[in-house]
Amino acid sequence: MNKVECSEQCFLSGFNCAQAVFSTYSGELGLDPELALRIAGSFGGGMGHIGETCGAVTGAIMLIGLKHGKVRVDDNASKEKTYALVKEYKRQFVKLNGSVRCKELLGYDISIPEEMSVAGEKNLFKTLCPKLVRDSSEIVEKLLDLK
Repeated sequence: MNKVECSEQCFLSGFNCAQAVFSTYSGELGLDPELALRIAGSFGGGMGHIGETCGAVTGAIMLIGLKHGKVRVDDNASKEKTYALVKEYKRQFVKLNGSVRCKELLGYDISIPEEMSVAGEKNLFKTLCPKLVRDSSEIVEKLLDLK
């Protein structure tokens, strides 16, 4: 099973979309996968089920920071590289999916209990969300040269 499939399987096994993307690649970047699961735990459902930035997206953005993020105050080259990669990631994700916002991707605002129920009844978390996790993983894997 490749890493993209691993991230999808992680999501389908019960972890959120951010956890699935972030933890799948974190070990390769020097972060313990269990710690990655904890860090990404609050980002699912558009950041804590508020329907904002998709967790699959935030998971990928955290990976970009983990690999290239600025750690010295004078390292503006790393900062610029990180921001450029985030912009390119977003461009590619939007090209495939139309948005990075959970409520726009799902077509329902999952911060509203009734809309969360409808999204669940329509099986979006088992059909659409795995695709978003796969797309996110494929994009970030190529951008960061991860396997």
